[in-house]
Amino acid sequence: MTDISEKIAELGLVLPPAPVMPAGVTLPFPPVLVRGDRVLVSGHGPQDSDGTLAGPFGQVGVDVSVDEGYDLARKTGLSILGALERELGDLGRISGWCSIFGMVNCAAGFTQQPAVINGFTDLIIEVFGTEVGAHTRSAVGMIALPFSIAVEIEAELLIAS
Repeated sequence: MTDISEKIAELGLVLPPAPVMPAGVTLPFPPVLVRGDRVLVSGHGPQDSDGTLAGPFGQVGVDVSVDEGYDLARKTGLSILGALERELGDLGRISGWCSIFGMVNCAAGFTQQPAVINGFTDLIIEVFGTEVGAHTRSAVGMIALPFSIAVEIEAELLIAS
């Protein structure tokens, strides 16, 4: 067991299984793509422990509170960590988080996207510490996201060779 796996267990966190997509939906791209020491993570949404998409659904600031959005960003982080573990075999291989792009489903005029995406950033720092977990990021608003999810996040990181 790696230090990262131990840390996740210590925090009482559980990584979800591969996503269970709605009927008739197939994704024609990999969730994680490794190119040398670089890892690109496709946009992920929040998942429940059974792999299904997690709600509440809709726009943050209208249907979903900022606090609920924060929790959904955290669940999105767990979704990404699950995908990384399936692809890499060991999260201890991650040597640095580079950048994340956080998208928040929200109405025009909503300006608290950074507070929502903090759920992801706080999780990554909690699990990996600041040396490995520190990353640049964007937190932007979108008029809609697939399946009415409230948060979607993509990432780029490095692994030890």
